[in-house]
Amino acid sequence: MANNDVEKVSEEDAVMIQAYAKTRKSLIARLDNWEDQKTWDEFYQTYWKLIYAVSIKAGLRSDEAFDCVQETILSIAKQSKKNLYDPEQGSFKTWLMNMTRWRINDQFRKRKKDTAMVVGEWEDDRKTAIIDRIEDPQGDVLSRFWDTEWKKNMADAALHRVKSQVSPKQYQIFDCYVIKQWDAKRVQDQLKVSMAQVYLAKHRVGSILKKELAKLSEDAD
Repeated sequence: MANNDVEKVSEEDAVMIQAYAKTRKSLIARLDNWEDQKTWDEFYQTYWKLIYAVSIKAGLRSDEAFDCVQETILSIAKQSKKNLYDPEQGSFKTWLMNMTRWRINDQFRKRKKDTAMVVGEWEDDRKTAIIDRIEDPQGDVLSRFWDTEWKKNMADAALHRVKSQVSPKQYQIFDCYVIKQWDAKRVQDQLKVSMAQVYLAKHRVGSILKKELAKLSEDAD
């Protein structure tokens, strides 16, 4: 019997996949005169969801958030040629957050210009996005969004890298047993595998996942 939880792709996911592919293709086309396109493609795949998710939480629409993704990474690519990122001035995580924040603000300014009207809740003397004007006694709102999404994105990025290193079946077993937290018997019955295969996939995929998380953490530091 086919497992709908594993095989099903929602309509929303399909739209996201199409938008991702379109944005990625457009970005890479704009980088075609620069060195090491493969590295930028990998960078995009690693961080686009993070930038997108924070942009949505900041109040952008989906199309605006994808524009923010593209413009943020394009800005980073341009700056990297000038070596403007200085590790001694702070972490890469914070630097990427600030780059994203500026592009989010750009989208809010563009929205105002395109609609040719001032919306009351966005209006203040500093002309900043609404996310920057929320009074938050516990700290900066966008920073808290960023911390939450950063952890989730690192896990997702590591899993994406793991997929290319193990068989589809092993990853499916790991996804059901470890990530979805099915009990071992359900995994065995639904996926038609032995108990030994379940535990082997948990150990092998889990070991690779830890290594990829460590690599991503090291790169970010």
